[in-house]
Amino acid sequence: MSEQVLKLGIPKGSLEKATFDLFDKAGFSITGYERSYFPRINDEQISLIMLRAQEMSRYVEDGVLDAGFTGYDWILENKSNVHEVCELLYSKATSNPARWVLAVPNESKVKKAEDLEGGIIATELVGATKEYFKKKGVKVKVEFSWGATEVKARLVNAIVELTETGSSLKANNLRVIDTLLTSRTKFIANKEAWKDKFKREKIENISILLNAAIDAKTTVGLKMNVPKNKLQEVLSILPAEKSPTVSGLADEKFAAVEVVVDTITERNIVPKLKRAGASGIITYPLNKVIH
Repeated sequence: MSEQVLKLGIPKGSLEKATFDLFDKAGFSITGYERSYFPRINDEQISLIMLRAQEMSRYVEDGVLDAGFTGYDWILENKSNVHEVCELLYSKATSNPARWVLAVPNESKVKKAEDLEGGIIATELVGATKEYFKKKGVKVKVEFSWGATEVKARLVNAIVELTETGSSLKANNLRVIDTLLTSRTKFIANKEAWKDKFKREKIENISILLNAAIDAKTTVGLKMNVPKNKLQEVLSILPAEKSPTVSGLADEKFAAVEVVVDTITERNIVPKLKRAGASGIITYPLNKVIH
């Protein structure tokens, strides 16, 4: 074990699998997390600890952890004073931000937050919910929910629940009244750890690799052979902000063109490239894209 070690918190729960998948794509191998809260990673300068995202920012702020991953919502809820390294565009199921929403049963007569005056709200996000209703001047009682909050929507007046796709709310016949806040995953660091040269560099390295892995999910490499007399036409089809690599082939009448594009662009331009004269078109997945 290295004498210098970064204590890194991994979120236990809904973000767990997505986080491990991202680390794997970034080149890290993590094992033992099925049986232990202290999984192993193939980097002797990193020590992993698994904690709930809800409490991660408190342990980072207190210096129990040097850095960790959690949602913006829990940093806000805990009022944690931490250094934000970067925002990571991934969540439980998609790359979309999660939303904390105010919801009621479909059959409820409630149309807006003001209609809940004097009511009871169930949620895990107690502090932020109280602040939301305070700003609106609506007096409600906010109760902490220990989970299965959707079930309680018909026991109290409304719930504030986290949703990414909205499928669970629809399955429980619930209707969204308002969005309190949106939240993405944040990579955060203890402020003292951020001042330490070794720890800061280690944290920055992890940030670069994870963001590169995220960017690679939505991009592909694109290669093709192009007759030189068609080269300008083909280049005009490629995204203007991209600078493709153009190199010669053994057959001097042709050039090889290679570029990285997002998956939607690739889908749209490949037929156009074919019609413009490109041949031997190959698209391939990427592990990391570092800008």
